[in-house]
Formats: sequence, structure tokens, C-alpha cells
Amino acid sequence: MAPPAPDIDADRLVAWAQENVAGFEGPATVSRLSGGQSNPTYRMEAASGVYAVRRKPFGPLLPSAHAVDREYRLLCGLHPTGYPVAAPLALCEDEAVLGSIFYVMSFAAGRNFWNGQLPEQAPTERTALYHDMIDQLARLHAIDPASVGLGDYGRPGNYFGRQVDRWTRQYRASQTDDIPVVERLIEFLGRTVPEQTRTSIIHGDYRIDNLIYAPDAPKVIAVIDWELSTLGDPLADFAYLAMNWSMPTGDRSGLLGVDFKATGIPSLEETVARYCALTGRDGVPDLNWYFAYNLFRLMGIVQGIKKRIIEGNASSPDAAISAARVVPLAESAWEFAVAAGA
Repeated sequence: MAPPAPDIDADRLVAWAQENVAGFEGPATVSRLSGGQSNPTYRMEAASGVYAVRRKPFGPLLPSAHAVDREYRLLCGLHPTGYPVAAPLALCEDEAVLGSIFYVMSFAAGRNFWNGQLPEQAPTERTALYHDMIDQLARLHAIDPASVGLGDYGRPGNYFGRQVDRWTRQYRASQTDDIPVVERLIEFLGRTVPEQTRTSIIHGDYRIDNLIYAPDAPKVIAVIDWELSTLGDPLADFAYLAMNWSMPTGDRSGLLGVDFKATGIPSLEETVARYCALTGRDGVPDLNWYFAYNLFRLMGIVQGIKKRIIEGNASSPDAAISAARVVPLAESAWEFAVAAGA
């Protein structure tokens, strides 16, 4: 049973939904969904069905962070194509209703896997679950942004160059300590940005626990948590996914040391081959730079969580555990940077 949602006024939300969500009928109960430390998400169970609600956190936020209105726009672009996302139903930009911007979408009822090793699944199902995860990423990268009204969804120019600058600014805006290894990372990544050869819609946090699978089939029915989505280099998404094969098994999606033949989980080599076959690539470049960048970005996100804890504005009870990962993440990023030539 999900906990109630004491941090929002459920009565005001339900009243707003009555006026703005087509077909909505009360009464309704609202409960907070667990997981995630970015945009709080709620389940709204009404007489007319079950809905999901995403809002910005309350209080002061970093520039460009938690842009739920961008998420909503993206869902509006992708959903009509048949790509597996929740149906966007209504956006509220009036902060007077709940205290922050929010939107309502359909609720994807299915399976969410928090352990990338899939310990409760049989080998054949693990293979199928991973294959569809790879296939849906390739499918996303094949969508022409302009054809779905998202041609201006990201800034032009080299994606990784922009992102290194962005996460450096985000880190500076939330910095609480002087960490020498972070300074070395910032210098190295900024100096060695790879060339970009393709542009696509990218999710920004594509991993198995951000997917909802059908209850009775190894099929993705919804890709969730689009907060970091933009236009950019599709290698950003693929490298972020591929990094799971280098992460320890205690790290949610981590697969380091897994016996791939015995478990049915595809190896990294098989994953690369499948993605490349679907996207027309001859291969992927050395991934160490991308792994260093992804861990640097993750460190920046965690540093933001740490700052919100200090300001009393963190949105998850697990936030303190995450905040303690800042230095370990930076050190791991630097190990990949060294492997990439730093």
C-alpha cells in the first residue's frame, strides 16, 4: 500500500483534475510513489481510473532543473507515434494550485525491475527483457525530432560539450566542498570532448529501472522519468546504458561479474552488436570517456541532492544515502578518465 501524500493538497489536485483532465471523475485518493529523488510522483486512483502525477519539488531549485513542463511536451510528441510512454493528459503551470508546476498522465500498470540482474526471472525471460530494452532505445534514436514537433527540444552544437559545461555549472551552483578529483575531471572532460556525428532525442537516464514492462510479457510498455531528456548525441544514452556492465552488482542496474551465459543476460559485446545492427552503426568508440562523463554527470545530480538536504528540500528519505556518494562517484569517474588517457 503506497503512503498517503501529505506534501500536496489532494483535494485541490482532484478538483483541478475534474476541470482539466478529460473524462476524469472523482472521488479519488492520492498517494506518493516511492523511488526517485528528482520530480515527486504520485498515484491518483479515481472513479474514472488510475492516473500518475509528476510535479516539481517545492522550494528553490537549480536553473533548468526539474522541468516537468519539458517532460510533458516530450510525452506529447512521442505518444502519438506509438512509442511506449504514458499518455499525457493535462499540464498545470499555475503554481497556486499545488505550489509547483505539475502534470497528469496515464498510469502504466506493469512490472518495474529495480535489480538489473533480474534474480526472479528465468534465463530466457532475462534475455527477452534486455533485448526489448535495447530495441526501445534504438527505436527512440530513430525518431526524427522535427517530425514529432521536437526539432527545437535541445540546443544546437556538440551535445557533450554543452553537457560538460552544463553539469560543471550545476555542480558549481550546488557545490558544498572543495574536491580535487572533481576539479581534475572538469578540466579533462572539457579538454577532450568527442566529435558528434548524429543527433537524436535522448532520454538521459535510460536504464532498466526507468522502464515499465507488461505484466505478462517481456515488452516495455512505458519508458519513464524523462527529466534529463533533450536532443543530443545518441551515444550518450547508449554509453549510459552500457556503463551498467562496468558497475558493481550492488548498484541497482550493475552487472559487473555476472555470468552472462548462465543468466541469459546479454554481454556488453552482444548489447553493442544488437544496438549497432538496429541503428546502422559499424561499432561504438572507446566507451571509457563516456563512462567518465556519465559518472561526472551523476555526481553532479547527487551533489544537487546533497545541497537540497542542506536546504531542507530533498524529496526522498533516501537522499542522505545518495548524497554520501559524491566523492566515490567522482573517484570512479576519474578511473575511467585515466583509462581514456587522462
